[in-house]
Amino acid sequence: MSLSLESTGSNSLEDLGPRDLRRKRSPISVVRDYVELTKPAINRMCLLMTAGGMFLAPRAADGAFPLPVGSALLALLGTALAVASANALNMWLERDTDRLMRRTKERPLAEGRISASGAFYFGLALGLVSVLVLAISTNLATTLTGLFAIVSYVAIYTPLKYVHPLALVVGAIPGAVPPLMGWTAVTGHFDLPGLVLFAVLFVWQMPHFIAISVVRRRDYDAAGIRTVPGLRGMVVARWQALAWALLLTPTSLALVWTGVSGWLYGTFALVAGLAFLAMTASGFKRGIADNRWGQRLFVASIIYLPVLITGLAIDVLL
Repeated sequence: MSLSLESTGSNSLEDLGPRDLRRKRSPISVVRDYVELTKPAINRMCLLMTAGGMFLAPRAADGAFPLPVGSALLALLGTALAVASANALNMWLERDTDRLMRRTKERPLAEGRISASGAFYFGLALGLVSVLVLAISTNLATTLTGLFAIVSYVAIYTPLKYVHPLALVVGAIPGAVPPLMGWTAVTGHFDLPGLVLFAVLFVWQMPHFIAISVVRRRDYDAAGIRTVPGLRGMVVARWQALAWALLLTPTSLALVWTGVSGWLYGTFALVAGLAFLAMTASGFKRGIADNRWGQRLFVASIIYLPVLITGLAIDVLL
């Protein structure tokens, strides 16, 4: 029997349980919460990376785009559904620990605004449809990459977060596949330029997420998530961030060596890479607070990627 405000004598929804809250919500609110499970902001970035991989892939002999427009749009849809599935299933798995962190305690599952079973079947359905769409519109390489990204993110990365900080490296692998999926959607196979695109995004994620784990260290510790600064300490976190930042510049410049871009992009990549490296190295300055460095590194990583993409786009268009 469901409770009501009148029967409980309550003046607000605060005294109601999750099931009662779900029964009193409008369909629009429910849809909004299911959309939130897919992490739209992350999905938009992944779609941009996928489209970039398509755009950079080799053209036909006459210069025409080798993938029909309809197939390209379906490939983007399949990628978006794959990302949405991984994110929804990730939230389903982490619904209990999300309640322990300030950043995530108001998520739909953490607050009980939608049911755990509903979120699970929603995420599973998205994954199945994504594989179907990719299989119809692209090729075996792209379809298997999308399936691998979902499975590795949900079944390997998510549980590993609570066991070992190595999860950072594992999670960066599915996080870096969108441009590779865009490339293989056009070419139908894995080759060096597509793998370099994957490598750039993979390496970039490492200092980016180290910065997040520094800023959110207390939250992650409270939830039992094993991070580099939480388990190894800030000195190790700084050195690891610096090592990845050092690797980022030569990795990004490999796009010039493989012939995907020219030295106009190379100039963007070199300047942006050195600036990002300087920001990462600033963590070793005496007296700089951990959180302050982490926040600056996070902002620098957010700026770096659009600068790199802009340089690449200008170089290819010119």
